[in-house]
Amino acid sequence: MTWHFDDAEIAALEAWRHKLHQFPEISGEEVETAREVVSFLADTGPDEVITELGGHGVALVFEGADAGPTVLLRCELDALQIHELSALPYRSRIDGKAHMCGHDGHMTMMAAVARRLGDQRPARGRAVLLFQPAEETAHGAEAVLADPKFAPITPDHSYAIHNMPGLPLAHVAVAPGQITCASMGLCVELTGKTAHASMPESGISPATAVSRIITALKTFDTGEVVGQGFRRVTLTNVQMGRPVFGITPGSAEIRMTLRRPESDGMAALVEEVLEMVAKVAAEEQLTVTHSTHNFFRACVNDPEAADVFDTAATRMELSRVEGYVPIRGAEDFGLFGSCSRSAMLFIGAGVDRPMVHNPDYDFPDELIPVGAGLFLHVLDQLLGLEIA
Repeated sequence: MTWHFDDAEIAALEAWRHKLHQFPEISGEEVETAREVVSFLADTGPDEVITELGGHGVALVFEGADAGPTVLLRCELDALQIHELSALPYRSRIDGKAHMCGHDGHMTMMAAVARRLGDQRPARGRAVLLFQPAEETAHGAEAVLADPKFAPITPDHSYAIHNMPGLPLAHVAVAPGQITCASMGLCVELTGKTAHASMPESGISPATAVSRIITALKTFDTGEVVGQGFRRVTLTNVQMGRPVFGITPGSAEIRMTLRRPESDGMAALVEEVLEMVAKVAAEEQLTVTHSTHNFFRACVNDPEAADVFDTAATRMELSRVEGYVPIRGAEDFGLFGSCSRSAMLFIGAGVDRPMVHNPDYDFPDELIPVGAGLFLHVLDQLLGLEIA
């Protein structure tokens, strides 16, 4: 039992997804993507269109006939700073930027929902379709919730879907409780003194300290499966000195991502890593400063909300993947749990497909009607929709 999308509708949605894919915009820069959303869905006739929400976010509001709850469905606008490696006819036209997480597909699933709501309003309450900015930097959800324009549409229930390569196509994983880790970016800056390359002893190079710190980071990794005691520290970037031959480096910067199952445990892990860095820096006669970035809080599914998603999957006769969650990845959708009953569902993008954030990833168009159907079954349970 599901909503039917005819061949012409699917073709139009796929073409739109391919258009979005060609013109990616990274977090905080989603101006044209937001305009494209408003333009493409203008003919669905939402009762309210909210723009510049939490930055460049867009919310489409569809009112029901009778009073009832507010249900928010969320997708993401932003792409990644990755150069796409593919021969697709619709590959990214922007060097160094690409939709390598499938947010173009998530937007298209939401557009399909908007098309149905344009034809048929909920029986009660209201549906809010949120195209959220800046998910990849963990700033988007926080900015949306803090925006005064969000208060009038504060939801009672919030739902999101994320595609997941490695899971069989259109299989789903959903469960109550924790589904993602908390994570935080840590940047460490080491400062010494440059020297002439022929007299390195007259300077203080951070090279040895960088090597020692990188090696020591692996000692913080415990466990392969997310659970009690799991933590992960991943090196993401190193910069040292200038790209020249006559000067030894006088400074270095190391960036890393820290992960824990619980949000509250992040501060202790940061402190432990910084203690190690400070010890190495002191032994190598370097000064050290640091900064933290992109704090993703753990995403926890409300049991009742997760059950609504599970019922939607049952109605659509979708196969389940048991024991998949929680995952190591992070998502800023968890913040919507602070104001509503929220749940996220993972939908398989195929076992042999490249992983998200790989340079050759591409969202499978086959998931567009499946994801839209799941969202529509959520709205049917909470707001009442007739399947047409």
